[in-house]
Amino acid sequence: MAHEQAHKLAIFRGTLKFKSNVSKIWGVFVVLSIVTIIEVALGILRPTFLVEHHFLALKLLYWIFIILTIFKAYYITWDFMHMRDETTGLRRAAVWTAVFLISYLVLLVLIEGDYIFEVYKHGFIKFNF
Repeated sequence: MAHEQAHKLAIFRGTLKFKSNVSKIWGVFVVLSIVTIIEVALGILRPTFLVEHHFLALKLLYWIFIILTIFKAYYITWDFMHMRDETTGLRRAAVWTAVFLISYLVLLVLIEGDYIFEVYKHGFIKFNF
């Protein structure tokens, strides 16, 4: 076998260590399930504090959804696509490029969505550059 290096059996930078690949897969499954359960619980309960307060023209609850979704995408890439075993340059090129592009797209959606909201609310608005 050309690739004799064993897979790393630790997650969260060695905080949790597992004895086998099967137990590690279950550990990763539990972590991702907890994050998903938090998202679903927040979506069902919709705490008033998170719904009433805004940050950058978006409710705090939606920011939490965006952050948790990016965390899950990063973690899936890190563990299931084995990015932790790659060189630092490849990890940065793949993961950080995606994080910055997603952040940029979220910013564009927020800016355009706020502009469209204001147009529907007040009528035509001249956009000054």
